[in-house]
Formats: sequence, C-alpha cells, structure tokens
Amino acid sequence: MHKISYIFLADGFEEIEAITTIDVLRRAGLPIKSVSITPDLNVTGAHGVMLSADVLFSKTDFTSSEWLILPGGMPGASNLAAFKPLCQLLIDKNNNNEKIAAICASPAFVLAPNGILDGRNAICYPGFERNMHGATIGATPIVLDDNILTANGPASATQFGLAIVSCTLGEDAARDIAEGLLLYPQQHKFYF
Repeated sequence: MHKISYIFLADGFEEIEAITTIDVLRRAGLPIKSVSITPDLNVTGAHGVMLSADVLFSKTDFTSSEWLILPGGMPGASNLAAFKPLCQLLIDKNNNNEKIAAICASPAFVLAPNGILDGRNAICYPGFERNMHGATIGATPIVLDDNILTANGPASATQFGLAIVSCTLGEDAARDIAEGLLLYPQQHKFYF
C-alpha cells in the first residue's frame, strides 16, 4: 500500500497541471489528496476554475507522504511561496530525501528560493530560469534528479503525472496509463 501523495492548491493555481496530475495518479491507483493552503476548501485557479480541495493544510498531518506536488500557475506559485508552513514542510522533506514534484512556475518560485534545487538539474516554465538560483537548467520537459521531479508547464502535465507514476510504480505501470490515455508507446517518450 502506497502512502498518500499531496498536491497543494493556492488561489491562482494552473488548473491543467493540478487536475491532470490528480487524474493520472488516481488512474494508476495511487492515493492523492488535494490540499488547500487557504482557510477554505474551495480554491480558484488562474483561469477561474474553482476546485474543492480534499483537505485543508492546517488540518492535515504530512508526516508520512509519497509525494508532495506543486502545480504552477500565476499567481498560484507565488501564493504557494508566500505560505511559510508549506515552504518549511518542503525543506524538511527534502532534507530527508523525500519525494517532491513541481511544475511550471513552482520550481522557480517555490523550490529554488528555498534552496531545494541547489546543485540539482531542474526545469521550469520558460522565462523563469532567472529565478532558478543554484540549479542547472535541463533540456527536456521533465527532469528527475534524485528525489526532485520538475516539469516545464501545462503541455507537460500528463507527462508529469506519468513520471510520478513511473517513479512510484515503475515504467510499465506508467506505460499502461499512457496507453489508456491514447499516448501509445511509439508516440510516447519518457523524458526523465
């Protein structure tokens, strides 16, 4: 039985990245809960889509987790970065070599400023590389470096979810999900 993964939602999150990641992990049978960092379960995305989170950050114990996942979006990533309890949780989990995944603006606005990408290969949304202090910018849409998985943006959301599945359950499980999504093996590349 796998531990629960948590995906963190702040107002202004990128809807495609959050919902696609949740969907792909659930298709793979991996438990995942969406977490509102606001005082309300309802969180509004960058394009006005409201999502009702599963749990509130303030009422959740993250002691045992499979992955901590950060969607991007603006101002979602900035709002995640401004939430100090989340930043401290990420720092602590990284110090214990636990798995963290971030996509789009979140590697540049959340992970890098907290020192989590120091000496790591990583990727972010194009144009935010200047914020990636301490990281070596990768050349692929998905970059895995030890316990840290990063991706470049909305078009890579499915790949991002599949990468999490592959790292957790193996490449065959990820390929099965990809095929079910009509990403046939001859058309689908794993970039990590």
